[in-house]
Amino acid sequence: MNIKDLEKSIGWKIGYELSLAIYQITKKFPKEELYCLTSQMRRSALSIPLNITEGLFRSTKKELSRFFIIARGSAGELHTQLLLAHDLGYITEVEANNLTSKTVEIIKILTSSIKTLRGYNNRHNPQGL
Repeated sequence: MNIKDLEKSIGWKIGYELSLAIYQITKKFPKEELYCLTSQMRRSALSIPLNITEGLFRSTKKELSRFFIIARGSAGELHTQLLLAHDLGYITEVEANNLTSKTVEIIKILTSSIKTLRGYNNRHNPQGL
């Protein structure tokens, strides 16, 4: 894996763009949320492309799958945080729908990748060792 290959990864690209969008949108959150929801949303969003990157630069498919699972968990957290931000009136419905759509897309990509990797691991290591 090299940097050019990483930047071609659809999952990484969507995760990176989602992180940028979250950083931009949380700039307008109330100051009292700086160490709460703002911080949580930024960490969750950033965790997605960072874990995809770490997984892609690991040496085994089992490790790759593990980091994709972590990234998917962070995307799930972000989904809930987006709902909360909308319900608290920090983001508009249009913003929430756009960001939630990207979050769901990355969850689907990661889920598909994890299933593929699990199939690979089961075929090449049938005893689960």
